[in-house]
Amino acid sequence: MSFDIPEYTFDITAAGTLRLLDAIREAGVEDAHFYQASSSEMFGSAPPPQSETTPFHPRSPYAVAKVSAHWATVNYREAYGLFASNGILFNHESPRRGETFVTRKITRALARIKAGLQDKVYLGNLEAKRDWGYAPDYAEAMWMMLQASDPDDYVVATGETHSVREFLEAAFGYAGLGWEQYVEIDPRYFRPSEVDVLLGDASKAREKLGWEPKVGFEQLVRLMVDADVTALEDQLAGKVVRYSHEG
Repeated sequence: MSFDIPEYTFDITAAGTLRLLDAIREAGVEDAHFYQASSSEMFGSAPPPQSETTPFHPRSPYAVAKVSAHWATVNYREAYGLFASNGILFNHESPRRGETFVTRKITRALARIKAGLQDKVYLGNLEAKRDWGYAPDYAEAMWMMLQASDPDDYVVATGETHSVREFLEAAFGYAGLGWEQYVEIDPRYFRPSEVDVLLGDASKAREKLGWEPKVGFEQLVRLMVDADVTALEDQLAGKVVRYSHEG
């Protein structure tokens, strides 16, 4: 979406962060602990594995805006002594992921295909690789950053990378289906400049914060599939009850 609305993306993601940082500075709230949601997208085409010392090479307006927000946070920490930390989180998923994100798009479509409500799901680049983790694990890492004695910047990742194709295989395989007959490639979903491989090195978070991911890739996929299947079953059951009640 950031390719379609680059100016809006920069105003919210980059300038929005700067406004918050400057509000803390101006208000003089000395005990404020500020967390900036940086993104693995900032690494773009940088060779994996990517750590806190990897140079950024953003490949989308969103990623460019995130780099700006990241460095604004570092600047305000160094210039004004703010407790401001950047969490460079790699992809973190859960059943609450937005429906336009590829992981949730797949599991939601799979639930509808199993129920006979959908025939196809349309996707873009199946070879893009991401380091996918579980959102509650990553939220714990955010909290740990804010409890630390000093502010700092941390990569949060599982240290594994999997392609969109592998996610499809895991999700549809868990449901007992072959994904090939249900997936169509749509050129509209290809990025103008792709991020091919994201693979995080979270050694610093492990060593300094004591953080470890608890949920692996296969378990994450199954959690998301189960949640969308159950949600759809509940929705359909509710429709049946309502129609029956209405006669």
